[in-house]
Amino acid sequence: MTDHLTEPPLGGMRAYLQSLMPSLVPSEQRVVRLCIDNPQLVSESSVAELAGHAQTSPATVVRACKSLGLEGFQHLRQILLRDLGAAAWDAARDTELEGLGPGDARHPVTTLFARAAHEIRNALGALDYAAFDAAVASIRSAGRLLVVGNGASLPPAQSIALRFLGSGRVCEAPADVVSQHVAAALLGPGDVCLAVSDSGMNLFTLEAARAAARNGATLIGVTSYGKSALAEISTHALVAGAEFHSFNDETVVGNIVQMLLLSALHTAFGASSAEAAAAKADVLRVVYGMVERAEPPVHE
Repeated sequence: MTDHLTEPPLGGMRAYLQSLMPSLVPSEQRVVRLCIDNPQLVSESSVAELAGHAQTSPATVVRACKSLGLEGFQHLRQILLRDLGAAAWDAARDTELEGLGPGDARHPVTTLFARAAHEIRNALGALDYAAFDAAVASIRSAGRLLVVGNGASLPPAQSIALRFLGSGRVCEAPADVVSQHVAAALLGPGDVCLAVSDSGMNLFTLEAARAAARNGATLIGVTSYGKSALAEISTHALVAGAEFHSFNDETVVGNIVQMLLLSALHTAFGASSAEAAAAKADVLRVVYGMVERAEPPVHE
């Protein structure tokens, strides 16, 4: 399993906290919830004051910081203060841009896209970039590549498999769970299983992922939560997107970050690759040929 970053990038602390909070005990979750909901309060508090706000003990506050991979409470405060400054700068810039684009800012379409754009900017707080680079290298050198996903994660998994095929990276992406499990069980050392699960807890996806890992294949897990079952068993855990779950009860946005992360994985795979460029050109020729054959005849 890939270790988590102990200090997320600028503006990424909220996403980092969201990705790890489900793995904490309830008393630690209350501390983290305050950090997410009121970082200003936390940054201005002492350990004892934060413990009072969270209705827990100072020792629990310190344990929560350690569970997050931080050095302690002062380390937590420093990162929160850093991100508060970045957020203030972003807010000032957004205010300057208000009213410059088309559409009413109160319209549901504008509101949803604005919120999604804001969250996407901060979604990489939990991503381990070293794990991402290692995942790309594994895919490049893999003997076989299997992509698995189920439920709401099936469309992103199928989509990225098609893109890999279009870049010359032959892969398998069966849609049914039995075929996924059989294909995973046939993987071995030197092969790669790319498993996509937003929650990291889908039982069907986990079965295939565990089968691949048992046989020595490299397991790349794409999930929103840093200590989910999928992240725990992955050779390379790519964690991003938990922040979207703060408002996805009413909107279908949970897989946006996963799709973007998978697209980045595919882009990095094909970067500076003559083989990938040639494969894309071949695919385009095939697609153009299909389109030409599908065009209806012109009647005079």
